[in-house]
Amino acid sequence: MVRTSTPPTIDGQLDEAVWATAAHIADFHQLDPQEYDEPTERTDVYVLYDADALYLGARMSTSNGRPVTANTMRQGAQINNDDQLILILDPYDNQRDGYQFQLNPNGVRFDGIFVGPSVMQWNWDGIWDAATTIDESGWTAELVIPFKTLSFNPETDTWGINFGRRAQAQNERMAWVSRNRQQTPSIAGRATGITDINQGIGLDIVPSVSVTEAKNFTIDVDDSDVRPSIDVFYKFTPSLSGSFTANTDFSATEVDDRQVNLTRFGLFFPEKRDFFLQDADAFEFGGIGSLTNFTFLSRTLEQNARPFFSRRIGLSSTGQPVDLQYGTKLSGRTGPWTLGALAVRQDRFEDVDESDLVVARAARNVLAESTVGAIFTDGDPRSNLDNSLAGIDFRYLNTRLPGGRTIQGEAWYQQSDTAGLAGDDAAYGVRFRMPGWTGPRFGVGFREIQDNFNPALGFINRAGIRDFTFELGWIERFPLSSPVRNIHTLMSYERVELISGGLQSEILDGRVIHFSNQRGDNVRLLYTANREVLREPFVIWDPDPQSGDTPIVIPPGDYSFDRPSINMETTGRRRLSAGITFGQGGFYTGTIENIDAEMLWTPTSQWRLFWSYSYNGISLPEGDFDLRLARVGVDYIFSNRLSWVNLIQYDNATESIGFNSRLHWIPRAGREAFIVLNHAMTDLDRDNSFQSDNGDLTLKFSYTFRY
Repeated sequence: MVRTSTPPTIDGQLDEAVWATAAHIADFHQLDPQEYDEPTERTDVYVLYDADALYLGARMSTSNGRPVTANTMRQGAQINNDDQLILILDPYDNQRDGYQFQLNPNGVRFDGIFVGPSVMQWNWDGIWDAATTIDESGWTAELVIPFKTLSFNPETDTWGINFGRRAQAQNERMAWVSRNRQQTPSIAGRATGITDINQGIGLDIVPSVSVTEAKNFTIDVDDSDVRPSIDVFYKFTPSLSGSFTANTDFSATEVDDRQVNLTRFGLFFPEKRDFFLQDADAFEFGGIGSLTNFTFLSRTLEQNARPFFSRRIGLSSTGQPVDLQYGTKLSGRTGPWTLGALAVRQDRFEDVDESDLVVARAARNVLAESTVGAIFTDGDPRSNLDNSLAGIDFRYLNTRLPGGRTIQGEAWYQQSDTAGLAGDDAAYGVRFRMPGWTGPRFGVGFREIQDNFNPALGFINRAGIRDFTFELGWIERFPLSSPVRNIHTLMSYERVELISGGLQSEILDGRVIHFSNQRGDNVRLLYTANREVLREPFVIWDPDPQSGDTPIVIPPGDYSFDRPSINMETTGRRRLSAGITFGQGGFYTGTIENIDAEMLWTPTSQWRLFWSYSYNGISLPEGDFDLRLARVGVDYIFSNRLSWVNLIQYDNATESIGFNSRLHWIPRAGREAFIVLNHAMTDLDRDNSFQSDNGDLTLKFSYTFRY
């Protein structure tokens, strides 16, 4: 690594003399479609550092008249469908943890942290800056990553580092170092000679203030609130950080996407609040929630028995905000240890008293790429019952098998202690997987969640079960000269049995065949076979009493049904992209027709129009009903620092419309201003006459002081 005494100006131009002295990387290879083939385009990366920051310059050349794809301009938006420059850093050089920074040609930044060696937490938001320029033969980028943004080990002068590029005109990915089409902290190069770097005193102070005007139209009550809050972040060492929050305000957090639920069990909504997302990887346990291949039942079941789920804090069971008086957090690494500790004082709400909530997590690196750890939680944010939990886990990873193969394994055990519940309060699981981006893939797993297991600070939607999973698939990839990019087939099987005896659920989910062309368009033929055993009546449709409709109840019984479906979608890198899924088949003793459709239009980089519609038409001997969910988004992006995002959501289950409008200004990284408008309307008597329910308008500004 080359040190400089003259940092470059971050303006998207590589015209300063200092770049001629930088470390130069140009030996990229193709990552997709054919790993290690020669790339079709040249990429040049230049790396420098000084005492305060890491600097990256890059030139992404294009040839043969290929255009630069840059449809996204809103800061913080996903840029997967644009050309990208990718930087991966492993500042501990432990091949387990790290950061990923992405940049598109419009200067839009997107970042995340690795939750373990191969899973990303994309909601992390670090402070860094970049600038880009586009010309007729490619695009140029400059990045600055302040060391104040990173946690690192000051005792080592070697960091893991890697670079990647996406060129969407030919749907090609390129890499500096890769294995089995992956770039992770365990599959990276090395930057050596990094010495005498600092983070100042390691202190960030982030005061903010929000002003809210709210109105409840139902009872005609107005309310005003001025809420100052403060977040303080301090690095005790370059690799161990503490944070403090007081009078915490989440008013500018993005709203949840509504979901359709046709099961008997609760849904999982991801965390979106910054305080809980910071260093969230330190609290991950047992690989729970890291598997996304099971495509139907397991989307939520994969999260089942998670010991810590931060959305349990500061939100009621109905999703209403609950005030947090203050909170502290310690997270980071010391030697071979990864540590995470969280303590929050939650305010009183409804009939729940003020509560002190504590989470502590420690994991130690063992073997070459594996970890062993423990977790402890105390407190129940949604009741006055005493609750605690303790667990241990082992996560095995080996990315160095012959042929570039990888194997993963996890084993974990948890036990909860809840006042009034005695015995049958444990949960444990094991899983083995051989993932892969080409050739065969395989996985098998088991978990048991006993009847009284109660992770009050975690997530659970089924108890008293044994859950068996199996996955088998194959991916065949073709070179750029072929009209087909890949052919993929996957079968997953899941069986959920009651510990007391008998079946609860069984699903065979098959991606019978999946074709992708070289442009990125996809066609999938899908087949799902279900078996559901109801031991008590299942109220599948429960309309509002004011509607006059009666609930639809499926009686106890053993039900088997299947449904074939087809999915078609165009690549998202087009200005106009769309996707549709159509399925028709059995549903308990009746039938179901399902249509999911969406369309995205970006006529220019400044306009983004989104529309999606989900329809489930269900016919049962007990009655007919349909579920409809519609979302419409209209965004105007003034620049990559100022955006106006609007979202309207409607579903007929609640007969409500929600409107969210967010004007977001980022004068520079670490400084933000919001104007947020929320408005909800409900059709109480279901006569297509919507009445205002509640609404609020919030102005919020935050400023980061770094020392």
